[in-house]
Order: sequence, then C-alpha cells, then structure tokens
Amino acid sequence: MARHRDGSAGDANYGRIGAGYVNYRQPEAQIAALIRRALGDAKTVLNVGAGAGSYEPQGLAVTAVEPSASMRAQRPAHLPVAVDAQAEQLPFADGSFDASMATFTVHQWADLGAGLREMRRVTRGPVVVMSCAPDELDRFWLQDYAPEAIEVEAKRFPRIDEIASHLGGRVEVWPVPIPLACSDGFGEAYYGRPERLLDPGARQACSAWSFVSAEVVERFVNALRRDLDSGEWDRRHGHLRQQPSFEGSLKLVVAHRG
Repeated sequence: MARHRDGSAGDANYGRIGAGYVNYRQPEAQIAALIRRALGDAKTVLNVGAGAGSYEPQGLAVTAVEPSASMRAQRPAHLPVAVDAQAEQLPFADGSFDASMATFTVHQWADLGAGLREMRRVTRGPVVVMSCAPDELDRFWLQDYAPEAIEVEAKRFPRIDEIASHLGGRVEVWPVPIPLACSDGFGEAYYGRPERLLDPGARQACSAWSFVSAEVVERFVNALRRDLDSGEWDRRHGHLRQQPSFEGSLKLVVAHRG
C-alpha cells in the first residue's frame, strides 16, 4: 500500500482527516490503566502507530513510531519525538524493548501479519494490542442509524483470533469497558452521549466516517437529530445515558512469549 502525502501508510489519510484529532481523542484514564497493567514491569516500551501519543505510559522509556507527519506534529512537547517508520519495517534490533504496544492502529496497516511479527521480533516481553472485534461492532446503537459505517469498520478491523495467531505464544484477550464520560472520542465512546456525534469534528476524529459517502453522513445526521428532538432515541436507548460503562467491541490482546 502506497503512503499518503503526509506519510500515512494505512487506508485512512491522516493528512486529510487528522487535523484537530487531539481535540477529540484524549486518552481515557481507565483504559490507560488497563494498558499499563498489561505492560507489566516493563521499563522500555515501543509504541507502534503512536499517533499523537495517546496511552503512552508516563514514567517509562517510550520509543514511538508514527508514519504520518500530521499526527507526529500533534504530539505534545513532553512526549518523545516519534520515529518516522512503518510497523512492517521497524528499524530496531531483535529484543530491543521490554514491551510493545499498539492502540487503535492495526486496522490501518498494509500487512497485519508483518507488522505484528515485527513487534514480536523487537520485544522481549508482552506485546499489547488494543483493537475492536469486528463481529461485535453492531452492539453499538450506531448500527440503527449508519449501518454502512459499522460495515466498513467490520471489514477493516482484523479478527481478534487473527491478531493472536500472528503474535503467537500465550495470548490473553481482555474486554475493555468504556466509561460513560470517556475522554477518548472513538465511536463507541459516545454510547451514552449521542449528541456528540452530530459534531463534524467528532466524526472526523473517527476514521470510519472517511470511508462512507456524504449522503450516508447527511442521512445519519438528519435521522439522529430528528430522533433526539422527538425523544425517539431516548425511548430506545435512553438507559445508556446512565449506564456507567459499556462493553462493546473494544479488546486488549496481550501476548506473552511462549
């Protein structure tokens, strides 16, 4: 897969959709704590597809890899400068890191197997991958309003067992509960705050919307606004506004050497 003008190597062009990403995609503390637990006692960590730096653990020696110039430019000053490289060709020696991580990125990679094998090659300890189970995406109410967005995501995300098979060794799969006030604005983060998805910036921060037509987006916005105004959304899904957390498709794959 050819790289986009800004260096993005996946199917989404972050040179076009990545502007303002950090305004909507701030790391969620509860999810960060789960990732930190999965990294174990690692002191050196590789973050592949690091983007703007979400979920990079504080207090550890982190090396970030990010091919998109627009995403590298949005990294806060206190984080390390990211290496311009792709997952499939990591410029590090075997066993260079205690642990490695990849969050919300493997579905972007041109060659999933190559990228995961590279992570395993350069990592002595656990490899931690946060991704979505494609067969569980339809748990989210968005399925009722924009099934096209769910369908495109289901095609993009690799199966969890496929991720596990490429990593090998002893693999655990942890569900990731999403809190109601989740600060990381991926799609399911708005399970109990539907109004947020009427914001074009919030949608742009979720790459799925860049793969559906303008007609689908317009239909979604009109239908959701109508149902919010009429109370129909609340009649069908209003209980979610008070539900403390939501277990949807989000998973943490934790692979240890065999």
